[in-house]
Amino acid sequence: MSLIGWLQIGLLFLIVLLLIKPLGLFMAKVFSGERTFLSPVLGPVERGFYSLAGVDPKKEQGWLAYAFSVIAFSVMGLVSLYAILRLQAYLPYNPQGFPGVAPDLAFNTAVSFVTNTNWQSYGGETTMSHFSQMAGLTVHNFVSAATGIAMALALTRAFMRSHATTVGNFWVDLTRSTLYVLLPLAIIVAIAFVAMGLPQTLDASVTATTLEGAKQTIALGPVASQEAIKQLGTNGGGFFNVNAAHPFENPTALSNYLNIVSMLTISAALVYTFGQMVGDRRQGWAFIAAMAILLIAGVGVIYWAEAQGNPILTALGLDNALGNMEGKEVRFGQAMTAAYAAVTTGLSDGGVNAMHGSFTGLGGMIPMFLMQLGEVLPGGVGSGLYGMLVFAILAVFVAGLMVGRTPELLGKKIESREMKYAMLAVLILPLSILVFTAFSAMLPFAVSAIGTNGPHGLSEILYAYTSATGNNGSAFGGLSANSPWYNTTLGIAMLLGRFGYAIPVLAIAGSLVGKTRTTASAGTFPTHTPLFVGLLVGIILIMGGLQYFPALALGPIVEHFAMLAGQTF
Repeated sequence: MSLIGWLQIGLLFLIVLLLIKPLGLFMAKVFSGERTFLSPVLGPVERGFYSLAGVDPKKEQGWLAYAFSVIAFSVMGLVSLYAILRLQAYLPYNPQGFPGVAPDLAFNTAVSFVTNTNWQSYGGETTMSHFSQMAGLTVHNFVSAATGIAMALALTRAFMRSHATTVGNFWVDLTRSTLYVLLPLAIIVAIAFVAMGLPQTLDASVTATTLEGAKQTIALGPVASQEAIKQLGTNGGGFFNVNAAHPFENPTALSNYLNIVSMLTISAALVYTFGQMVGDRRQGWAFIAAMAILLIAGVGVIYWAEAQGNPILTALGLDNALGNMEGKEVRFGQAMTAAYAAVTTGLSDGGVNAMHGSFTGLGGMIPMFLMQLGEVLPGGVGSGLYGMLVFAILAVFVAGLMVGRTPELLGKKIESREMKYAMLAVLILPLSILVFTAFSAMLPFAVSAIGTNGPHGLSEILYAYTSATGNNGSAFGGLSANSPWYNTTLGIAMLLGRFGYAIPVLAIAGSLVGKTRTTASAGTFPTHTPLFVGLLVGIILIMGGLQYFPALALGPIVEHFAMLAGQTF
């Protein structure tokens, strides 16, 4: 650990902090239907889309209709993407001549990109044609992110309105999220990436002659455009197999910085947008503070653990002055590797600039634990916000029990119905993660896919289902996941993590929107104070710690103490 490293991390979060308010205010105007500086250009385009689709932007939906629209749109997206992948050999822009993707892998990939997970059981440069990358994967990088934003907006309106029956129009929210927010920012970031050296071409590859005189084929493609929306939409799927550790996806320290800022900005700004739209900016800042406390703590623990080096290698005489550099890029170093790992797992991004499976036991546990907390730090675009609101509902319920009052959040009384929906949502994650991990740790053909014996092998399985259910998409490495068992079960886990969580959230929106929004009284527990932030952080930690500690104790925690003792497995 070094002062320079901490200054790099501090500057990163300062940049994001400065971007939160202006972008949050802009999005609040967009989602409220107000005029913005982009309206003269994009307004006619937006109205044209509604006309072509037969959508009346003034007609709103109840929560059931909204949820049905989300499911219908996602199902159609899954079917169309599956078809593109299976028919890849017959579609254009396939200069490599790649065949169609196998059925189980096509299912896994289609589910992955539709659910904003972007788990990849394949090497992008050796499996996907340019058409599949652009018309299939990149399109869903936009619309899956926009779907998450839309669902967060539905819950936001539930807190804004009184005695209402509607939570918005999904098709309008989807269109505005894509057209006014994701697309303009993706164009700007893609141009910046091209300037930094990322390829943006329809060529398949170039041939280079190495210093030894051998010929080497270097894969190319439309990388910059996919990389931009991958990070802005917290998607995480890389064009290349090694993701942001590849020099064509992340060539310099500056591009690494832009990657992390792009990941954080929209998700964090949406929390401010929430505060602006409900008329209480302090509430937005309170949520941001809770997210920041846990995320910065995660960065610090990973940085500390990796900077200590690997005790086993130190005992063998290896100089650990640079810490544990196995699986890391020297151009980024410990600090920016730790920041990237914590941010990508505190979000539901999943992009990586190092191999998490090469971290120390404790350093590898923290990214896994950040995902298990519910992907709310600040989580995926949209999904992080509604996930944090679920935890806030649980927190005010606990506060209500302590002070003997009916719990309230932003003037809406939280009653038994909302609590049942909230608990249904949060229990989906451990149910999927722990059950699938248990089966995979017992079935011989599933165990044979791990790359390392002992606790690290269990961590590989646990990390995979944590990542899939949390709609993250990063991998621990070592697990050979491209098999019918893992492709199918990981796909099911992704669906549960996305829709098993989101449908109860929309049900909460439907329940709250019909209630009266009351003004705060002297007996109301304030939810924008440091006391509430501390309570919220505690609820998040307890929900994660109690559910997953036994599994973590058998995996990365055992590995950590074994490394300290100089033991290998």
